[in-house]
Amino acid sequence: MNEWNAMKKLYHLCLSSHDEVLFRSEADLVRGFNALALACLTTNSSLLADGLLTTHLHYLAQTEAPKETLYRMRYSHVRYFNAKYKRRGKLGEKKPFCLEIEGFHHTVAALNYVNRQGLHHGLSSTPFGYKHCSANVFFGKQLGKTPSTSLMSSDQRYKFLPEKVVVPDNFRMDASGLLLREDVIDTAQVESYYGTPRNYLFQMNKIGDEISRKEQQEEGSSTPVITLELIEQGVPGLDIDQLLRNESGKHNPQIISDLELCELIDATLLPKYCRNATIYETTLSQRRYLYEMVWNNLWASRHKRTSDAQLRRCLCLNTQE
Repeated sequence: MNEWNAMKKLYHLCLSSHDEVLFRSEADLVRGFNALALACLTTNSSLLADGLLTTHLHYLAQTEAPKETLYRMRYSHVRYFNAKYKRRGKLGEKKPFCLEIEGFHHTVAALNYVNRQGLHHGLSSTPFGYKHCSANVFFGKQLGKTPSTSLMSSDQRYKFLPEKVVVPDNFRMDASGLLLREDVIDTAQVESYYGTPRNYLFQMNKIGDEISRKEQQEEGSSTPVITLELIEQGVPGLDIDQLLRNESGKHNPQIISDLELCELIDATLLPKYCRNATIYETTLSQRRYLYEMVWNNLWASRHKRTSDAQLRRCLCLNTQE
């Protein structure tokens, strides 16, 4: 950790969206991370970990301006999202959840929860199976991770970045337009917290335990004990018990993901039944029609399952009622 970083404080931030999704496609998640990377760059902040999901995002950053970092990220992403989907207005909850992290064991616990987002939310059977998080960037060489070899040429990168944005030459971009997390994230600092690749693997695969709680309690930090309940505090309506059950890695492929559902709506149903470019250009009655169609067809097929809450947020039904 260099002297400048030592002057900054470490924060966990979470931005959530209750009525609609923040990201409707893989491309949206790519642009979302790029917006976060650029926000950290412009505020001279060090990004330590991130986890982007359709309904919310988490990240840990060492910074002097935690809320400015998040607001810059949200502003950039909302401009992109609104232009793409012909949408207006703010996106996400008005106030993000922000928590200062103090203490070695508190930091490790926070890193664990952010890196394990895909596992906790049932999107993968291990933390490493969900690609829109930082779990795969640490100890890459020691764990046999293959670096991306399909990189975007420098003269094409502007397509995936806001206008008039200049990024450092060492920030590479893959073929999907994603700025590589291993270039953006302060991997050296995070690896110093875990110590060894073996301990990192243990931390990523362990079930929530009392040892971590006890270590944090004995640390004398002003930060409350970091738990899954605390980390997810900024996300409304979550079933914490289900998130804890997901730690066992029993991923259920029959539950359709938000991305799959949004793709079905945007790429298949809208052009066929509504002839609208985006879900935001449909009427309330059209959205209700799509709700009944998707609900009946998914359950009848027995291949994928959805829930009322998931279907309503992917169809943006809550935003018009």
